[in-house]
Amino acid sequence: MKKATPEEAAMDPSVLIDEKIATLGDWRGKTLGHLRALIHEALPDVVEEWKWRVPVWSHAGILCTGEIYKDKVKLTFAKGASVDDPAGLFNSSLDGNTRRAIDVRESDKIDEKAFKTLIRAAAAVNTQGKPS
Repeated sequence: MKKATPEEAAMDPSVLIDEKIATLGDWRGKTLGHLRALIHEALPDVVEEWKWRVPVWSHAGILCTGEIYKDKVKLTFAKGASVDDPAGLFNSSLDGNTRRAIDVRESDKIDEKAFKTLIRAAAAVNTQGKPS
């Protein structure tokens, strides 16, 4: 991942995320915006950051990053391997010792309740060091 430019570093991360969503102008922007809204619903005090030229959501440490690819929106959870995922939302990076990811493709439906539960579980891992 690339470092933020000096101009990016000086800007409000929320503004940079807004701009990223707006410049995509397709299903990926809508999906990233929707996931962002769900993260805020799950954790109203979540902190938005801009690192490595991607959106980052933190709560007592990084929860997840939001990467954009041609065919998917990928949310990579920094400590995903430690997060309880009873709904099986993690569908990528399953072999790693630390991270887990969710790849969302254009036709995918998001289980909003399970996703918000996963976000809260990731926050619990950061604050307690163990899944809730």
